[in-house]
Amino acid sequence: MAPCIETYRTCKPHDDDSSRFCYMNLFRPDCRFPPRTPMTTNSLDDSGDVWLKMLEEAKSDTEQEPILSSYYHASITSHRSLDSALANILSVKLSTLTLPTNTLYEMFISVLKESPEIVESAKQDLKAAKERDPACLSYVHCFLSFKGFLACQAHRISHKLWTQGRKILALLIQNRVSEAFAVDFHPGAKIGKGILLDHATGVVIGETAVIGDDVSILHGVTLGGTGKQCGDRHPKIGDGVLIGAGSCILGNIRIGEGAKIGSGSVVLKDVPPRTTAVGNPARLIGGKENPKMVDKVPGLSMDQTSYLTEWSDYVI
Repeated sequence: MAPCIETYRTCKPHDDDSSRFCYMNLFRPDCRFPPRTPMTTNSLDDSGDVWLKMLEEAKSDTEQEPILSSYYHASITSHRSLDSALANILSVKLSTLTLPTNTLYEMFISVLKESPEIVESAKQDLKAAKERDPACLSYVHCFLSFKGFLACQAHRISHKLWTQGRKILALLIQNRVSEAFAVDFHPGAKIGKGILLDHATGVVIGETAVIGDDVSILHGVTLGGTGKQCGDRHPKIGDGVLIGAGSCILGNIRIGEGAKIGSGSVVLKDVPPRTTAVGNPARLIGGKENPKMVDKVPGLSMDQTSYLTEWSDYVI
């Protein structure tokens, strides 16, 4: 990979060769890089400030892999705050020849400055990835490499623009996110904080969908309409819900808090809180609302079917 990505807005030409990030210098053990503000905290736990933790992680990573120094400098350590770094990484990821990085950066940073709740939600999303995704090595790893995280933050910006009546810009961001990250969130959808979009590829979220806090969504999930309704026509997902890969939740239905949707399930009716729905059509397993012993369901183990809630009228 190229040691210096020229499209980053923080890369600037210098007349002095000693200040450049030349290719050979990246492999020298005594190479020097532009100074940054020293860390004032030696060690932070997950309850500390996420941005300070990211700076600490970036320092550690570049000490182990000096070749990453210019990339980390442009992406993280050259920025004074998380909102600036976030606006930068999104502008780089979503820019095109006709939609330059600087234009997107100015638009993104203006929204983030006037909407600090977006940055706070981004911090909660970073914590969610670190805590709930075993593949996440660090906050920096998620920030730079998890397209589900980046797509979610771009959606928060587009949703803010949508609510302000700036729908053309909101839809432009949606289109670029769809092309760059292979996910499609309508800017009208409402998404909470602490969201984990694991892998994210193929996730589709409709205009009137509402997603609560601390929700985990795997790849290939659709929160869509049935095609038979207008207006408020998309699912409402409660706090703490887990939605498995390839699931379809369709219509203006409610998925209760703490519920789980099994992979490949098709859900067309409400799911009570703390209940698991599996299959096509989905059947309810477990939960505390009148559990009932049933015979074994084909394709499921006895453990899965031992407490299957009665839902006899649930058909497609």
